[in-house]
Amino acid sequence: MATVEERVKTVTAQVLKLNADEIKGEDNFTADLGAESVQSIELVAMFEEEFGIEMDEDAALSVETVGGAVDFITKVCREQGVEIEE
Repeated sequence: MATVEERVKTVTAQVLKLNADEIKGEDNFTADLGAESVQSIELVAMFEEEFGIEMDEDAALSVETVGGAVDFITKVCREQGVEIEE
């Protein structure tokens, strides 16, 4: 099983049409990776599907960086009893 960070980067790369290897934890979804609002909503939906979790959309959309998304998703997975590799 891939780590949360690897899975977040893979999903981000798919949605934003980027190379997952070039995505860094400190990258800002909009400023660095070029995500538009529609893509941000799509990212939230794809993360929910990838990890089998339900996220508060407003809270999820307030996450600005890839590393922040990893932390947020890790926390939600723990709260919802979803097994993850860190």
